[in-house]
Amino acid sequence: MKINMTSYSILEDREILAISGTDARSFLQAMISNDASKIAPEVSIYAAMLTPQGKFLHDFIISQNEGSFLLDTEKRRVSELAKNLNLFRLGSDVRISTKADRLLVAALWQKKGLPIFHTSPKPGNTEQISNCSVILDPRLTALGYRIIGAPKDIKKLWSNKLPTAPTKSNYDIHRLKVGVPDGSRDIQVNKSFLLESNFEELNGVAFDKGCYIGQENTARQKHRGTIRRRLIKVHISGPTPNEGEIITWENGEIGQIRSVNNTCGMATVRLDRWAEAKAQNAKFCAGLATITPVIPEWLDYKKA
Repeated sequence: MKINMTSYSILEDREILAISGTDARSFLQAMISNDASKIAPEVSIYAAMLTPQGKFLHDFIISQNEGSFLLDTEKRRVSELAKNLNLFRLGSDVRISTKADRLLVAALWQKKGLPIFHTSPKPGNTEQISNCSVILDPRLTALGYRIIGAPKDIKKLWSNKLPTAPTKSNYDIHRLKVGVPDGSRDIQVNKSFLLESNFEELNGVAFDKGCYIGQENTARQKHRGTIRRRLIKVHISGPTPNEGEIITWENGEIGQIRSVNNTCGMATVRLDRWAEAKAQNAKFCAGLATITPVIPEWLDYKKA
């Protein structure tokens, strides 16, 4: 019988941006796609910041700890995110600062089920354990836990709270197998819309909250059903294609490769062209590789 090992990874490509001050929550509520009123020490959320036209700028997981809202976001774009947020701070009591010198982000997961913690298995559930924020990923429980803490506290968590030591593994392959995007590697900045990037299914957008930047176009797409593209996972057979490689069939293009790792990847696919090609049992290629688009189990998308 195979043992369901617990895997971990320190996410070196992630960084924590802290937002504090008496106006921090109302400031976030006007900035992000999800409902900031739901954030609490025991509840974290997934959300995005958009352009006024409703196009993607940044995504992040937001938790609350010691009076600050902690944004788990892309390390290489954290300065850009801070700059974009500061543009709207105006005279409000809001402070924006990086925690790169104090906090790391880690992931903890298993192939089946969840590692053992005393938290309810609901996306976003958050607990403070060994001085770390232990967050059941608010997008999908299959992704496992996000852990935010000082390096020594994360090590203490591994040793004191897990029945066996976790194994260092590749989180990028894990999230690709689940079929979840990785920020701007998959979601195109100033181009992609939230609903074509599966934010609704990944608990990243609230349609019952008040106005926020980009809200109007997002709501219009929801009610009109005007999504023409979808970001989905792909299986790759043959040489791994480059990110940005065009996916083709004999009658033209159907999409574009986004992030890849060996035989797993994500791609943006034109739904009408994919439907036409599928009806003819077409073969899809990207460079020298054969591409098989796959609808993840969690994405209940019946038109594709």
